[in-house]
Amino acid sequence: MDKNVIVLPGTKWQIPLVKKLKSKGYRVVVFDYYDNQPAYEYADEYYLVDILDKERVYKLAKEYSAVAVISDECDIATPTIAWVSEKLGKPSIGCRMAELYTNKYQMRVFAKEHGLPTPFFVKCYSVIEAVNEFNKFERKMIMKPLDANSSRGVFSIDNVEQIKEHFDEAIKYSKVEKCVLLEEYIDGEEFSIDGIMTPKGYYPMAIAHKRHYKNNENLDQELIFKYSDPVFDYDLLRKTNKRYVEETGLKFGLTHAEYKYRRSDDQFYLIEIGARGGGNYISGIINPCLTGIESQELLIDWCLGNQFESRYLNYNKDYKEKCAIMHFFDIGDRTGVIKQINGIGYLRKNSDIKSFFFAYSVGDKVEAVKDGGNRFGYYIACCDSLEELKKTQCEVKNNVSIEFE
Repeated sequence: MDKNVIVLPGTKWQIPLVKKLKSKGYRVVVFDYYDNQPAYEYADEYYLVDILDKERVYKLAKEYSAVAVISDECDIATPTIAWVSEKLGKPSIGCRMAELYTNKYQMRVFAKEHGLPTPFFVKCYSVIEAVNEFNKFERKMIMKPLDANSSRGVFSIDNVEQIKEHFDEAIKYSKVEKCVLLEEYIDGEEFSIDGIMTPKGYYPMAIAHKRHYKNNENLDQELIFKYSDPVFDYDLLRKTNKRYVEETGLKFGLTHAEYKYRRSDDQFYLIEIGARGGGNYISGIINPCLTGIESQELLIDWCLGNQFESRYLNYNKDYKEKCAIMHFFDIGDRTGVIKQINGIGYLRKNSDIKSFFFAYSVGDKVEAVKDGGNRFGYYIACCDSLEELKKTQCEVKNNVSIEFE
């Protein structure tokens, strides 16, 4: 009998995981709510189902006699994976841990209780409640859903009118509990850090310094990955993140966290953390390219109950020198129909470009970016040094452009 592994969802970010499972001889069935998802092309079969419907996913997994249910680079799949795996008697981080790593309010409570740097925060169930809390705080805040992804429903709040304008948009993305999180805005630079908890301890992986879109300060536009930085203390960030993960009691799992650094008290403040690899191929491409750690191999072995393979934990001997970039193309305030996309040939030929994608084609009408769901496209480059990375950045800028009718 074929050994079926269920992968969810079917987005392009699951493609490296599907490919790895296939290369190991497993039969891969992808579950997703939407038709025509990119990962379907690489799987043996796909099935249309709401991945938030745990009971339905569990029933189908039993029908397929699934040996594992697995996902990477996807927050919203975490609770379903944990619950279904537990019901099937397979390795699982458990439902309590899944909630802690997806519910942003629970993250805040945990950090505060354990003495980690934490912004002021409050849960609000209505516009009136949110307005009252904002008036009491009297400073800039962030309003966000409790458990959404891709920066959907996240808004910077400078005044009461903005709460009234955006509250309904924010709360509609909260899935488990219909409320929003209102929290202090931390003024500072933003970073992400990946890692993996293993039987040999917690291993930090790629750290990125972020830059955001001009028209949306809560949405990533560019991430520069390096081991160290002359201005910011990456060792402190690694230490802060390691402490959080270890104190949660996570036994095994990939993690992806976002922090903001505040100069006034020299601290990294947790924005959010997930028990999964970083999205947009951070887990699938960037982490192994920079560090040498094959986190998806470890994830697969753990989910399947295989013996732990420490060889996947070996850092590259030159990993401290390697750098990477994830850059999302920006059309600015321009809107209209695309006439031409220049530079695709260059992107294909450059060996440092590990992945690129355009969400739109010639003839499509596009609008300014709103959230992670409608960014124009991206490229990922991994280089042996910062000097080489800067050279690649410059070449992409000179070769890639979008023309409108």
